[in-house]
Amino acid sequence: MSENNKGVLFVAGAYIIWGFLPIYWRQIETVSPFEIIAHRIFWSFIFMLLYIRFTGRWQYLKANLTFIFSDRKKALSLVAASVIISVNWLTYILAVNEGHILEAGLGYYINPFVSILLAFFILKERFSVGEWLAIFIVSIGVIYMTLGVGHIPWLALTLAVTFGVYGLIKKTINIDATYALAVETAVLAPVALLYILYLNATGANTLDFGLNSDTAFTMGTGVITAIPLLLFALGATRIPLSLTGLLQYIGPTLMLVIGIFMYGEAFTTTHKIAYAFIWSGLILYTLLRFKASRPRRPKGRIKLTDD
Repeated sequence: MSENNKGVLFVAGAYIIWGFLPIYWRQIETVSPFEIIAHRIFWSFIFMLLYIRFTGRWQYLKANLTFIFSDRKKALSLVAASVIISVNWLTYILAVNEGHILEAGLGYYINPFVSILLAFFILKERFSVGEWLAIFIVSIGVIYMTLGVGHIPWLALTLAVTFGVYGLIKKTINIDATYALAVETAVLAPVALLYILYLNATGANTLDFGLNSDTAFTMGTGVITAIPLLLFALGATRIPLSLTGLLQYIGPTLMLVIGIFMYGEAFTTTHKIAYAFIWSGLILYTLLRFKASRPRRPKGRIKLTDD
């Protein structure tokens, strides 16, 4: 199998897992979202430590830690990234377990455009007229949905903005995705563990920790957090960025299908019209990025014969 095909399989696999995660979170919907997040952070940290230990990558983790904490600005950025991704995880679980899977999916549809705006205003990157047109079309869809349903889709916007800011911070830190999760969860793991112990000591816990399915699913949050990220890290280096961008819509599309057909969320005429605008903007943006990534042929005619 070619490296390109491996890359497609790895990245697609990551997005398929992310797309099916709503089903996983619904298995522990009786557990408080805040308690789930604490366990997710702690068990993700434990899983990543085991992964790094058994793959013999301690020296690389140490090198990344030295690289980050030798620079105060990067260290503070890492702490900020840890907090922001935790907010993103919490918002996602709240959305799924409160019956707003469609809105969560919407957040990841519009996330690329939030990233574009952040790149424009923060990194001073510039974009083509076509890309701005794509952003405008998506904006129409979001505004139409807001007017149609009678409220601003805060969950979707929170997911899009937090993930966009997280990506921006990660770009400035420049750390491998595999070690990033280990370091980010390490920052908050002590706080998460203290919170779990506090809940159990005061009887405020909603998880009956022991030999039961809730405990198994809660501990498993570390695995389902790390596995797709590791797959993505393996695949993203093997395929063009434009193809990675195209594959990312597998996740929210699966969420859309799951929300409608598995959990009976309403997909009204307002949703259909709004998503028509959003999908049109996504298609235009994807085509433009794909075209821009293709190697250009040299101008001029090619000589077929000698003089």
